[in-house]
Amino acid sequence: MPDLFIILIMEYYELSFRYGSSMETGIINDILASELGNIGFESFTSSENGLKAYIAVDNYNSPVLEELLENFPVAGVNFFHTKERIADCDWNEEWEKNYFRPIRIGNECIIRASFHPEENGFEYPIVIDPKMAFGTGNHATTYLMLCEMLKLNLKGKDLLDMGCGTAVLAILAAKKGASHVTAIDIDEWAYGNAVENCRLNNAGNIRVVRGGAGQVKDYGTFDYIFANINRNILLEDMKYYEPALKSGGQLFMSGFYKEDLPVIEKEGNKCGLSLLSFVEKENWVAVKMEKI
Repeated sequence: MPDLFIILIMEYYELSFRYGSSMETGIINDILASELGNIGFESFTSSENGLKAYIAVDNYNSPVLEELLENFPVAGVNFFHTKERIADCDWNEEWEKNYFRPIRIGNECIIRASFHPEENGFEYPIVIDPKMAFGTGNHATTYLMLCEMLKLNLKGKDLLDMGCGTAVLAILAAKKGASHVTAIDIDEWAYGNAVENCRLNNAGNIRVVRGGAGQVKDYGTFDYIFANINRNILLEDMKYYEPALKSGGQLFMSGFYKEDLPVIEKEGNKCGLSLLSFVEKENWVAVKMEKI
């Protein structure tokens, strides 16, 4: 996998963020990670002291970062951060030490990395080596989307995992019996990581594609579309999702906060989608919409 190797030897900046705020650090960590993901940051490690964020040296833009911090969506947060250039390292080890813990959803699903010991007794065991890609289940949005998918009967269904990251949702769909699963991500690193994780899970019926929402039409129509991205991208891309849904098909979206629900619903209605329900975790929301 030559492309993956090229990415592995890239150098990164590690930015360490601390805050002056009365708000709980964990909440700020989540919001900041979401915002930084929009400007090229690729991975994060969270602690009670703050957030460490990683970005490729070539993608770092100091003025853009400063503008983001000045316009942070939560008032009254004072930021302190340092920057250090680091050579490529063992990202699996970094995740194991700092962030990625096995995720267990009842007795139905466990998500672990290859460096975690195997655990028996779960209907859908999934192995994810996240490297620099998003989507392990540790974040509230991924967890919500996994729980929503576990409620569905996917036998014989066609499903799209849009903005797939690690492809954890696509892998669960394949394990639940979906006939055809397509996983799309615009990021080169996420694409390579998704391919690797599909191989780890022997998920041969997943088609992994590098591209954006404008290409969804090229891959047929779907009974279900799952898109765990962020508010602005979802608002922009819903117009591509609705034509790709079969009649009565359902769209699940997450990556935004509860206060964003009205604007998400309004745009969905504009695109021919009706809001059926939503679930919430730590102020993050996942919605279920249906093609009208």
